[in-house]
Amino acid sequence: MKIIVPMAGRGSRLRPHTLTIPKPLIPVAGQPIVHRLVKDIAKVLKQPIEEIAFVLGDPAFFGDDVIESLTHLAKSLGAKASIYRQDQPWGTGHAIMSAKASLSGPVVIAYADTLIRAEFDLDPNADAVIWTKEVGNPEAYGVVKLNANNDIIELVEKPKVFVSNQAVIGIYYFKDVAILKQKLQEVLDENVINGGEYQINDGIKRMIAEGKVFKTGKVNEWMDCGNKGITIETNSKMLEFLHNEGDEQMISSTVTLDNSKIIEPCFIGEDVMLKNVTIGPNVSIGSHCIIENSTVKNSLIQSYNTIKNANLDEAMIGNHVEFDGNFTKISIGDYSVLE
Repeated sequence: MKIIVPMAGRGSRLRPHTLTIPKPLIPVAGQPIVHRLVKDIAKVLKQPIEEIAFVLGDPAFFGDDVIESLTHLAKSLGAKASIYRQDQPWGTGHAIMSAKASLSGPVVIAYADTLIRAEFDLDPNADAVIWTKEVGNPEAYGVVKLNANNDIIELVEKPKVFVSNQAVIGIYYFKDVAILKQKLQEVLDENVINGGEYQINDGIKRMIAEGKVFKTGKVNEWMDCGNKGITIETNSKMLEFLHNEGDEQMISSTVTLDNSKIIEPCFIGEDVMLKNVTIGPNVSIGSHCIIENSTVKNSLIQSYNTIKNANLDEAMIGNHVEFDGNFTKISIGDYSVLE
């Protein structure tokens, strides 16, 4: 089995956090989004992963440190890491075809801005599976249309008339991805463009038209990381899942507590100093932070920060930040928001 992860986008809706770090590498509950996504998919598949192919963007932004992180991720799952570049933002279909050399055999394709919780077995009779989630407002999503056998017979983008409540979440399985590769090559050769881009859906529709059997794989939880508000909400949900599952150490043994209280669930990284603070619930704190005389809840704080005299709720703070709630002389960069 292979996993293909298109992740070339810059994540503009998550600025300023994505001005210096690609969105898939922003940590949620202590691990980068793409790391959690790939590990969760590997867990669901319940079979060995031989290769993980990552489709990156501009080398000036997705540099050697990104490649090193992704290579380590693949190796941790016993897989080979392959790195490809999408030189222009020409859509989901173009991104997949940027990894052309890896498009053979059984493959899962997963876009790196979403996290899931799921347990199911792949249907052996299906040529492909599209992961979906039941939603209350299907008109806001791309959805699948099913026949009486629960086969997917059509993909409909933001339907004005009810089609189904099964929203496509951006994770796909193909028993032989070479068929999708052939169809997407036709899309590129014929210059079939929708929304100004080459779309994976146009390749999938050609497969369906030729009689390939597509089934749904329903997830229990679908968590987006598109903007600041939803990323904080996803961080809270993930902390709750991890706390209940008990599979990960959530609070490092190197945390220093001085007259401080932690209300779980929380993730707190290595060498964090907490003095006269209340942390939690639903807080992630990266390594090497100092927090004093503060209350923090429902927040995501990355590494190497010093925070004093703060009352934070639904806050998202990057790396190497100095924040003192008592100071008025401040320096704040582009796309920052204080509410």
